[in-house]
Amino acid sequence: MGPRDGLQNEDVLVSTADKIELVARSVAAGITRIEAVSFVHPGRVPQMADAEAVMAGVPRSEGVSYIGLVLNRRGLDRALAAGVDEVNVVVVATDTFSVKNQGVTTDRMLEVWDEIAAATPIRKSVTIAASFGCPFEGETPPERVAEIARRAAAAGASEIALADTIGVGVPAQVRDLTRRVRAAAPGIPLRFHFHNTRNTGYANALAAVEEGVTVLDAATGGFGGCPFAPAATGNIATEDLLYALHRSGARTGVSEEVVAAAGTWLGGVLGKPAPALLGRAGGFPSERTS
Repeated sequence: MGPRDGLQNEDVLVSTADKIELVARSVAAGITRIEAVSFVHPGRVPQMADAEAVMAGVPRSEGVSYIGLVLNRRGLDRALAAGVDEVNVVVVATDTFSVKNQGVTTDRMLEVWDEIAAATPIRKSVTIAASFGCPFEGETPPERVAEIARRAAAAGASEIALADTIGVGVPAQVRDLTRRVRAAAPGIPLRFHFHNTRNTGYANALAAVEEGVTVLDAATGGFGGCPFAPAATGNIATEDLLYALHRSGARTGVSEEVVAAAGTWLGGVLGKPAPALLGRAGGFPSERTS
């Protein structure tokens, strides 16, 4: 998520060349699915104004899939023209946040999702934002998340992601939502998207893995956040997540050392230290390779 969610809330406008470099470093580390861009109005998210230029410059390697975030039919058309391999549609689970973030209610965004899903045969996922809590409405009813997942699956979602957009979730919620969504959308692969706002992101990620989830969002360096969520902080850091997974016995095929070096580099681009810790502390044992 680094090139998209990792950058969209940053004040420093990152050059197209540096965005492409971040993608290239991610590919070199062994990451095979990358949400590289979003096709949203540049006035709303200026950091993503060069989405087409970024897609034109990313390395096209066999087995690497590039995801573009879209919120409407125009965004879908732009994404397809730019050559994305997948599209991701965000549906916010609460109306207040949905209107602030996307200008429409949750029900209307589900109608938009239905239109997008019917318009393209490529792989398409739905991210249910604010699944764990909303900055404006408080607790998000888990039944609402399950119902949104059911409707997403009915329209042909290839994957459903549950996002802790403001970093309020805890492992008990991860377990509960996993089971509810699997019951509501049987057979649809699950993905989780965590922010570390209250230092629970990594515990949540490991809880998801214990529930059998095999896809997790993370951002190089631990940067990121939603421009429309008050006090938003970064995604869980890819390198720190990899360390936790590798030390727990998981095999990812991704080099935590290469990602950590990219996180340190990205901090230099943004003019501030990366929130990730692996780039400072190093792995353990120090001679270990991923």
